[in-house]
Amino acid sequence: MQTATLKFARISPQKARLVADQIRGLPVERALALLEFSDKKAADIMKKVLNSAIANAENNQALDIDGLKVQAVMVDAGPVLKRMRARAKGRGSRILKRTSHVAITVAE
Repeated sequence: MQTATLKFARISPQKARLVADQIRGLPVERALALLEFSDKKAADIMKKVLNSAIANAENNQALDIDGLKVQAVMVDAGPVLKRMRARAKGRGSRILKRTSHVAITVAE
């Protein structure tokens, strides 16, 4: 079992979880194919983290790549960047730029 994490990814956790739910429990080969052809921004982020987890499993624990499955995918909320936007009558409204922490675990 090997894990790879990406912290402070500039995507909201809600959007990233949509892609995470699709690859959870799949064999890594099928998960990579699904991420390759997905048009969501989170798919590119998840693909990088999944490739890192596969490389970690191969190099650190000498696991066979062909037998690996995506055991767990966790997307947690990171810190929120708060910005302001000008509104009518001299007011301002808040813009929340959310970040995510992504962790993918692969195992045989």
